[in-house]
Amino acid sequence: MSLVSANKTDTNTYTIEISVTPEDFAAAVQKAYLKNRKSIQLPGFRKGKAPRQMIEKLYGSDFFYEEALEAIFPEEIEAAYKEADITPVDQPRDLDIKHMNVTEGVDFTVNVTVKPEITLTQYKGLEAPKAEVTVTDEDIESEIKFMLDRGSRIVDVDNRAALDGDITVIDFEGFVDGVAFEGGKGEDYSLTLGSGQFIPGFEEQIVGHSIGEEFDINVTFPENYAEELASKDAVFKIKLKEIKVKELPELDDEFAKDQDYDTVADMKEGIRADLKAHKEEHAQHDFEDAVVAALCDNVEGEIPDVMYDNKADESVQNFANRVAQQGLDLETYLMYMGMDLDAFKANMRDRAVNEVKYQLAIEKIAELENIAVEDSEIEEEYAKMAENYGLDVEKVKEVISSEIIAEQLKLQAASKLVIDNAVAVAPKAEEEKKEEESAE
Repeated sequence: MSLVSANKTDTNTYTIEISVTPEDFAAAVQKAYLKNRKSIQLPGFRKGKAPRQMIEKLYGSDFFYEEALEAIFPEEIEAAYKEADITPVDQPRDLDIKHMNVTEGVDFTVNVTVKPEITLTQYKGLEAPKAEVTVTDEDIESEIKFMLDRGSRIVDVDNRAALDGDITVIDFEGFVDGVAFEGGKGEDYSLTLGSGQFIPGFEEQIVGHSIGEEFDINVTFPENYAEELASKDAVFKIKLKEIKVKELPELDDEFAKDQDYDTVADMKEGIRADLKAHKEEHAQHDFEDAVVAALCDNVEGEIPDVMYDNKADESVQNFANRVAQQGLDLETYLMYMGMDLDAFKANMRDRAVNEVKYQLAIEKIAELENIAVEDSEIEEEYAKMAENYGLDVEKVKEVISSEIIAEQLKLQAASKLVIDNAVAVAPKAEEEKKEEESAE
């Protein structure tokens, strides 16, 4: 391979010319022939035994050229990037072949979008809001209520009609214009009245009925429901089979002991400490997110749209892969969540803008701060990964190069530098935020 030239032809765009020697291209053509000859049959020859010269005589001397170029292209282009000292952010495009044959070799050009040069107006001393953490008595009472609910038991009720908050077991079937509709039938369905699981008006009409009763419920589907049912009147035939209630434990020292405390007073103090730690963690997380947003606002430079598009596509695909593990495709999942695919992709595109800016920013900070990584740090990271994945350290080293580990640690150090040097300020009052938004 020979890099003939690498010229900047536009912002973040280079035109690269590459020349492949006749010898290298001839070798690639021969490999293409050996790979494909088993599937080629010519008159007078057994399948897979036709000489290359006969194949080329029949189909043309350039019969294997395209596949030969495809085979050597990735290696040639990577070598060209390295020699030209450029970092591509997208696939090469606009392939223009000047000539291609075994006598002259191959000479071609491609255009490639490269990593942009950015500047940072500021990355130390960034200001970001951080909420002051307080734990109120109401917070503690709410947590105790949750703990009591978690320790509750379900008991049957058979001496009264259903009340709001009861757990009922019902059979139901829905009809529109006298015809049962798909998905409108259930048996032994557990429904907590007042939970809002069903459409408005459904649960309220069960209140007051007793076990064994069979009755009708009249409802109207919301306008934003599934298209075939939206805004339509429906009748549900109901059979109330069981009524249950939650029975909460007593809030006393015995209950506290079950939660690993000696007394209720000790439990309340423990809850206060736990809630404070949780709120502080949450406040710090929000603060760091705000610092990242502020850092992105300080990125200046022309960033290619393709970087945003690629990051968004990557995020969509990663999300789709996670959903697939639940046995769903992305469109089906979004339908269940009441979300449009185009809107989902647009949201991912918006997020991708800051993700790309942040990545470029911390790479730039690592460069400006001359952040270096010691060999001992790399070894320590390998040891952590091996422990996390339950693998031998040497196995991890076979899969992940030390260069990748070093780069990750550099970027982590750059990110930590930004956070450690950021300045926490009091959050703006809601009224002040609204005034600023209105002014904008």
